[in-house]
Amino acid sequence: MPANLTQQYYAAEEAYKKASTPEEKLAALEEMLATIPKHKGTEKLQADIKKRISRLRKEGSQTQGGGSRQEDPFFVEPQGAGQVLLLGPPNSGKSALVQCLTNAKTQVAEYPFATALPVPGMMKFEDVSIQLVDTPPFIAEGIPGNFTAAIRNSDMLALVIDLTDQDCADQLASMLEFLREKRILRDEVPPGVRALTLDKILVLGNKADIAQGEEMIELITELVPDCPTVLPVSAVTGYNLDEFRRLTFQRLQVIRVYTKRPGKEPDLDKPFILPHHSTVLDLATAIHKELAENLRTAKVWGSAKFDGQAVNHDYVLSDKDIVELND
Repeated sequence: MPANLTQQYYAAEEAYKKASTPEEKLAALEEMLATIPKHKGTEKLQADIKKRISRLRKEGSQTQGGGSRQEDPFFVEPQGAGQVLLLGPPNSGKSALVQCLTNAKTQVAEYPFATALPVPGMMKFEDVSIQLVDTPPFIAEGIPGNFTAAIRNSDMLALVIDLTDQDCADQLASMLEFLREKRILRDEVPPGVRALTLDKILVLGNKADIAQGEEMIELITELVPDCPTVLPVSAVTGYNLDEFRRLTFQRLQVIRVYTKRPGKEPDLDKPFILPHHSTVLDLATAIHKELAENLRTAKVWGSAKFDGQAVNHDYVLSDKDIVELND
């Protein structure tokens, strides 16, 4: 039986051949497995890819001494509504922004390369927390494989540039080129593949308080092909940081859902964070598998036609809905 392999599969296979690190090879193999047509003609090829994936994962575990993934110095355990990595060239102001937005103890210095490893912190937006991660300075030729894997596994990227630096457009173009080369930035992301689309990238034009911000941003958007949204900000004055919080939450494509018990007031302190288009059943599953299995009825306040409306299990929830579940 012919394999009838797709262009997506061949592109992933080419990425595997060009991969220079185990992490890049593993990402390419996972994409090959996700995009290969699933039928009898590809069963042997699927099995071979799975063996190679298993071998690479085993080798990675042995390299770390058989310990947990957390021994990888570039791995940061995801927390909150989403994980956002800040990437930028030396002295672009990443650390200052993370320190201003979160509780992280970053090292802010006038000299480059003050940040050697990722430093996470939690940024508040209304009643949710979003994880921001300060990272080592971006130098394309000096990005280790584990750092590339951390970038690939993030939910969103904030590319930080210094608007007072005349080379900032070239620096931004270099970061975007690197992300496309590593197949982290894609026009479309097949199901099961770890990558980001352009709407999951924001550019932060830092030092807007001392730069000709609007003129520089206009120049950047002209010079950089397919330029993501550029938001002028300042870590010194706090300019536009509230807008950054709002845009970040919006682009993470998640919703907040509150729960209540029958006859009780809703718990508005700790919302459940779910992906866009989640259903009542998805919420029940997030709370407890047994609740989802035994779920009988549900009522919704917020997006429903009227408060307390009884809805089906496949009812699609909206941000800030209040849900009452009964098993």
